[in-house]
Parts: sequence; C-alpha cells; structure tokens
Amino acid sequence: MQSYKKVLLAAAVTLAFSASAAAETLKMGIEAAYPPFNNKDASGQVVGFDKDIGDALCAKMKVEKCEVVTSDWDGIIPALNAKKFDFLVSSLSITDERKQAVDFTDPYYSNKLQFIAPKKVDFKVEKSYLKGKVIGAQRATLAGTWLDDRNMEDDYGVSIKLYDTQENAYLDLLSGRLDGILADKYVQYEWLKSKDGQNFEFKGEPVVESDKIGIAVRKGDPLRERLNKALVEIKADGTYKKINDKYFPFSIE
Repeated sequence: MQSYKKVLLAAAVTLAFSASAAAETLKMGIEAAYPPFNNKDASGQVVGFDKDIGDALCAKMKVEKCEVVTSDWDGIIPALNAKKFDFLVSSLSITDERKQAVDFTDPYYSNKLQFIAPKKVDFKVEKSYLKGKVIGAQRATLAGTWLDDRNMEDDYGVSIKLYDTQENAYLDLLSGRLDGILADKYVQYEWLKSKDGQNFEFKGEPVVESDKIGIAVRKGDPLRERLNKALVEIKADGTYKKINDKYFPFSIE
C-alpha cells in the first residue's frame, strides 16, 4: 500500500510540474525603436526581427504565453535586472562590459559598424577629413563606445552627438545638423532604402567587421541554456532562415 501511495504521489507531482511548465509565461524586453529589428507598427504593436526570434524561441521552449515589455534603451539592462522582463532580445551587442551585468546566450546574429553620410559628400574616415565634423550615434551602443574609445573628439577634432534613439539621429542627419552617423550596418541598410534615406549612402569600409548580438538574461539564470537549445532548434528546422528572409535578402547569421 505504501508503494502504491508513493507511485500516486510521484504521478501527482509529475502532473503538477507538467501543468506548471505548460502554463509558463515569459516576458521579453525590447526597445521597439530600432527597425527592422524592433519597432512598432501603425497599430502600436511591437514587430521586427528581434520580436519574431523571441516568439520562435518561446514556441520551441513550449512557453504558453510570451509577452513583450518595451523599455527605453538607456535603461534596458537595469530593467532586466529589476525583473521587469525575463530575457532581453533587442539587438544587444555582446561586450565584456555588459557581461559584468548580464549573461548572454550564443549570438543569434552578427552585425557590422559602418558610417553613412550624404551621397554628394566625399566622406572619409580619416583624421584630416573628420576634423570639425559632427558625427552622431545612439547612446550606450557599440557605435557610441567605438567613437569614445578612439577619443575622436580630442584626437580627431570631431564633435560627437549621442542620441536616445537611432530615429532621432536620423532626424538630425536629415536636417543637416550631422555630417554622418555611425551605427549597425543592417539598421542603416533598412533606413537607406526609405524615402528619407535615399540621398545617403554607406561610406568607407565597416570599422567593426564582426559585432556579435546576443540575448541577455540575469546572471546565473538557467533560462540561458533553454534559450541556447531553442536557438539551435530554430536554426536546424528552418525557422531562423524564414525569419531572416522576411527582413533581409542575405543571411545575417
């Protein structure tokens, strides 16, 4: 009788655990101001490559409900650590500095850093040319860090303007308040295809050739391994390629 009760108890625990797993809800953090990776459509819904990847990973992990929580870029890592969401899928470059605050999954895509400027301008990434120029970048990004690490203001005589969103940097470029912008190549690629971007182009070669982008979780969170496993699965079954091809005519993996 005792053995029978133990079997029943074990079965009940298994069922309870299964029900709990099936009812799991996860929240993904996204900036929603970085097209085509993340932004809002006309109805206010968050869309983009990052959102689609997050949804696909949740589906592979058999998460019953995956919600989106938006956050301003400047506070997006503190928001993750404050448990406002469970994982951060918002085109976040994997850097040693950020590894001090969060854990990263394996990269889910690779990017590059490249300047854009007006087509009519012979823009050069050289000290003699850049002296006196005004260059924009989004604050707290790899582009902003790259400019700061090279002491562009003191050594090159460049004025650096940092923005809360990439969109605001584009507005200043259009108005003539910037001579150029440094940002992720694939974000710039999307903007250059737009009506606003038609008179601008990439300048020079990428200044960073391999910018690895990862999903962030809180330090020590086992969710990291589940996300890594799901990432392998969506690449193996073609889901990743389908999402990639929805946004780009080339692979960004």
